[in-house]
Amino acid sequence: MAETEIITLGCRLNTFESEIMREQSRAAGLKDALIVNTCAVTAEAERQARQTIRRLRRDHPAAKIIVTGCAAQLHPDAFADMGEVDRVIGNEEKLKPESYGAWDATQPRVAVADIMTVRETAAHLIHGLDGRTRAFVQIQQGCDHRCTFCIIPFARGNNRSLTPALIVDQVRELVAGGHKEVVLTGVDICSYGSDLAGQPTLGELVRRLLKMVPELGRLRLSSLDPAAMDDTLFDVLANDPRLMPHLHLSVQAMDNMVLKRMKRRHLREDVYRIVARARTLRPDVVFGADLIAGFPTESDEQFQNGLNAVKELGFAHLHVFPYSERDGTPAVNMPSVEKTVRKERAEQLRRVGQAAMADFLKSRINTEAAVLIEKDGQGLSEHYVPVRIIGQTPEMGELVQAGITGVEDNRLEGTIRNG
Repeated sequence: MAETEIITLGCRLNTFESEIMREQSRAAGLKDALIVNTCAVTAEAERQARQTIRRLRRDHPAAKIIVTGCAAQLHPDAFADMGEVDRVIGNEEKLKPESYGAWDATQPRVAVADIMTVRETAAHLIHGLDGRTRAFVQIQQGCDHRCTFCIIPFARGNNRSLTPALIVDQVRELVAGGHKEVVLTGVDICSYGSDLAGQPTLGELVRRLLKMVPELGRLRLSSLDPAAMDDTLFDVLANDPRLMPHLHLSVQAMDNMVLKRMKRRHLREDVYRIVARARTLRPDVVFGADLIAGFPTESDEQFQNGLNAVKELGFAHLHVFPYSERDGTPAVNMPSVEKTVRKERAEQLRRVGQAAMADFLKSRINTEAAVLIEKDGQGLSEHYVPVRIIGQTPEMGELVQAGITGVEDNRLEGTIRNG
């Protein structure tokens, strides 16, 4: 191999950062290298990262292997001790071109700074994402909150935001490059702007972005904190159809005692209120949610309380994780739930989500969907559900209007109405 390959594990923010790393490593002339951008959201994610590294070394015995990302930030020495690894760099270092410069024995194998001392997030303009029709734009980094289950603030540092002007410039460049949809991403995007002059909110950023880049076709948001969704965000949802009617909430649990022990800042009632408000303003809005099953101390009654709420709210896009112990977090010292129980509860939640999605897909028959084509005549609707176009094969990146005729294999099917 000659070209450097990036292996991305984990979240959308990692996907964005991998494109920066791709451009920085190319500019530095790095060759014959594999860069693994790791995730640390669960212990399983770290295990998978190590497994990936071992597989890459077997498949590419002569390549340089660089490990970075959240797992590397948290446990640099553990990855440096792997015989397969040539170098470990931190979350701050991975975005700097000098990290990919001259490769010689004088450079340290581990270059990982204290992420908690970082106070700014540099603006990185990327020209697009390889092989993708949607583009991710980082608007902030880090998190100031300390949920009892979460290690990510210690891998990402404290909240720090990019200025609105820089974000507008980024989106303009991506749109000029042909992207029709942009996803705003970060570690905690609802905390956007709290560290900037004037403290602009996420909603104010969204409104400004849509106004300043009228040629942007679709704007989507990554996970939202139910405790910090501002009034302006709801106003834009109601009045600008370019903000997609798909909201993903970082709920984690739907029982108040469990939420308290998680040290979340919202209550069950807040989630009900947000969902009702959004559906009143935008009746076709569809919701997703992050959920942890089997959090320490969660009783059968508390789980059932949460399960019932998820059913009532009709969350269709569920990301469900059985609770995973993370050393260094308060939750690891709480009385645990048996792992078999965690897995069973996670499966119950997934089944509820699958049923809600099936109901939602059926409800879209005989409606229309705006579909952004990704490959092979398939793409995503404004509600973030897959759609297959029948009878024609539109080009990747094309935005088509489709009449929905049916459901097959957990996706919608339809025919083009505008071409």
